[in-house]
Amino acid sequence: MNDLRNKRILVTQANDFMGPVLCDILEGYGATVIANTDSLVPEAAAKRVVENAGDIDVLLANLAFPAPSTAAIDATEQEWRDTFAALVDPLPRLCRAALPSMIDRGRGKILLMGSASALRGMKRASSYSAARGAQLAYIQALGVEVAGKNIQVNAIAQNFVENPTYFPPEVQANPRFQERLKREVPLGRLVSSHEDAEFAAFLCSDAANHFVGQVFPVCGGWVTR
Repeated sequence: MNDLRNKRILVTQANDFMGPVLCDILEGYGATVIANTDSLVPEAAAKRVVENAGDIDVLLANLAFPAPSTAAIDATEQEWRDTFAALVDPLPRLCRAALPSMIDRGRGKILLMGSASALRGMKRASSYSAARGAQLAYIQALGVEVAGKNIQVNAIAQNFVENPTYFPPEVQANPRFQERLKREVPLGRLVSSHEDAEFAAFLCSDAANHFVGQVFPVCGGWVTR
C-alpha cells in the first residue's frame, strides 16, 4: 500500500522534528528522498530549496520551532513574529514554488507535519498554537483549491509523538511527564515516531489519492479526550 517507488519526495528541515525518521521510512518504501536542512526563515529560501530539488512528486513540509511557553499576556511581539516566521511564512512559499510543476504534470502531493495544539486549547501556548492553526487553515483551503488538478494537500496534526524536537529522551524519562501521559493521553504512551512516519508514508502514496484538505490528528486520543 505504501509503495513509493518512482516517487521523488522533498523533506524540509530533515534534521529536525520528524525529519530523520520520515527520511528512513520513505526510503524504505522505495522513494527518492531529497533531505533538505536549510533554514526556511529567509524569504527567498523556500523557492530556492524547491528549485534545487528539481521535479518532485511530494512536498513534505516538516516545519518545527521550539514552542514558547509564555502566558498570553506576557507574549511579546518578537515571540509572535519569530514563531510565525518559522512555522507559517515558509509554508505558502514552499507550496507556491512546488505547485506549478505539479500542475503542469497533472499530479502531486503536499503533506504538512503539523500540530494538534491547534485543535485543542493549551495553556501558555498562544503564539505556538496560533501559528500551528494558521498552517492547518492554509492546508484546508489549498487542498480544496487544487484537488481538481489531481494534487492532494493534507496535514498530520500531531502531539505526544516521539520526536527529538518536542519530546527528547530526557523529557520522556521524567516521571512527571510519564504521569502526564497517563493522565492526558488515552493511549497512555507516546505515539512512536515510526507509527507516525508510516502513516505519513501512506499519505504520500497513491493509495491516499482520495484525501483532500484533510487534517489527521495523530496524538493517542489527546484531542478527543
